[in-house]
Amino acid sequence: MTDNALIPNALIPNALIPNALIPNALIPNALIPNALDPASLGAIRDPGQLGEVSRQFLRYAVGCALGATQVFSFSWTDAGGVVHGEVYPGVLGIAPSWATQPLNDVTKQRLVSGCIASRANYFGVNVVISLRSPQNPLRRLVPEAEVAAYPVIEGAFWGNLFTASPSIRACYHAAGVATARAALRECAVGHLDAAGGVVPCGPIALAGACDVPCPNIDRSGRYYTGCSDPSGSGNVMQEVITTALP
Repeated sequence: MTDNALIPNALIPNALIPNALIPNALIPNALIPNALDPASLGAIRDPGQLGEVSRQFLRYAVGCALGATQVFSFSWTDAGGVVHGEVYPGVLGIAPSWATQPLNDVTKQRLVSGCIASRANYFGVNVVISLRSPQNPLRRLVPEAEVAAYPVIEGAFWGNLFTASPSIRACYHAAGVATARAALRECAVGHLDAAGGVVPCGPIALAGACDVPCPNIDRSGRYYTGCSDPSGSGNVMQEVITTALP
């Protein structure tokens, strides 16, 4: 499985980002607003399977939250006593201030959460996707060339992984289901198992077609403008990450 922060140059794709986060690495309790607590720090330094998935999760979180000039660095020691240095680069810059201060801004918490969930891939394969949102910085990051090259809306991801009761949801755009499945992108629509059942990607709750929870797409057709709050409050959450495919 490959993972990097390289972005194809030809599209000037400021909001294009690779995704290969495996569903069982979606571990919401690794995210806290202030900093890595001792338990989380222990998790990313664990030499076993826990450490592997924790580090993958953190790498994707850093890519969503921090900007291209920022990195998160730490080290861990494997079972053989070898020290590994990790350097995770920022990419999108949704919440760059998280590098130096608590991430208490609920808007940023939700956008980072949706970004992380949107990068999950049931098969663990690397697929470049276009991330969009009515909220900045993603709203201003998507150039016309990217919209033209990634015209198929896959679905939407929204929620908050930073709360005491973390929740994240996804819905699919009906017209994009065939393209998404062909591209091995199934976390919005759900994976079909051998018995025909629909399997979610880890803790991502499937909300079905986006028509009901996210009824409106902006006039340019780039992103959903809001989705129903997973808390059941009846409110509309505007911090939604819409994903698009070529």
